[in-house]
Amino acid sequence: MTGKRARRTPARETTISDIAEAAGVSKATVSRVMNGVATVGEDIAERVRRAVEELGYTRSETARSLSLGVSRTIGVVVPDLANPMFHQVLHGLHRAAAREDYRVLIADTLEKSAGEAAVVVDVRNRTDAVVLFAPRMTREELDALLPRVAPVVVLNRTTGERAGSVLVDYEAGVRELAEHLVDRGHRRLAYLAGPPESRSNEARQRGLESVRADRADVEVLEIPCGHAFADGHAAWPAVRASGATAVVAFNDVVALGLLGRLAEEGVRVPGDLAVAGFDDIPFAQFSSPSLTTMTARLAEIGERLWETLRAEMRGEADRTPVIFAPELAPRASTGGPA
Repeated sequence: MTGKRARRTPARETTISDIAEAAGVSKATVSRVMNGVATVGEDIAERVRRAVEELGYTRSETARSLSLGVSRTIGVVVPDLANPMFHQVLHGLHRAAAREDYRVLIADTLEKSAGEAAVVVDVRNRTDAVVLFAPRMTREELDALLPRVAPVVVLNRTTGERAGSVLVDYEAGVRELAEHLVDRGHRRLAYLAGPPESRSNEARQRGLESVRADRADVEVLEIPCGHAFADGHAAWPAVRASGATAVVAFNDVVALGLLGRLAEEGVRVPGDLAVAGFDDIPFAQFSSPSLTTMTARLAEIGERLWETLRAEMRGEADRTPVIFAPELAPRASTGGPA
């Protein structure tokens, strides 16, 4: 009786040399067949495929990556993986990369600028390209780093066209948020500032400074705060001492932390104090009260990061910064739409 021979279980791991010997070809020929190179004759290719099946060979993706110089993996370096804003951007980026069979490797620098560049280099050495989410390093450090880790794309930092970049217009966004509060009758605002190393915090500060310059009847106070739920929760004594009737938080996470503390203290929102955030993370719409914020289409930003990175990888980059304009989402924490 003739038929297909049973696949045997090898006593040791089958190697490419075993396949070459069984098929009567060179290791280079086996490699070409395994990588789909069309120059190998069909009769030889079939012998190789038959040997692979019979010997139970499983290709090492690590070895294949080394031989081809391609891992089909991209790296993402974030300053704070606990921030839900980054989760939403990552979701959009990951989904877009997966459509082209790329995996995503993530590293968190824990809001520490010292050593951030070394982390980026390490991640880039393991991947085909890298995306930097809001890096905290200085301008000089970033300019020196970008050529070393190309292909690279940066979120929320300008690159001087040394790399692709995608940015949210925080300056215009926070100004619109402050104007919404002014339209609601507030004249004394408190800004819960983000990390000092954050360039998006600097952009927000510029936006609020323009409000101060244009509206002599409006006072905008700045309270050092941070980026996390606990920072917003802990900010209440300073907010209370400021006499502000409305708060603009660095992000939604800080705003939600403050809302939790206000509920504990019996402070009515927005009756006693209006609160607004930034980013429109999923929790914002479902908090109590629902949080007024600036929506930045975070998943769409992630997809655009992937498109920009792929252009860099193909050598087709247009390094004109891509700028997303956030939109006001007025909700109950400031009294809803004006």
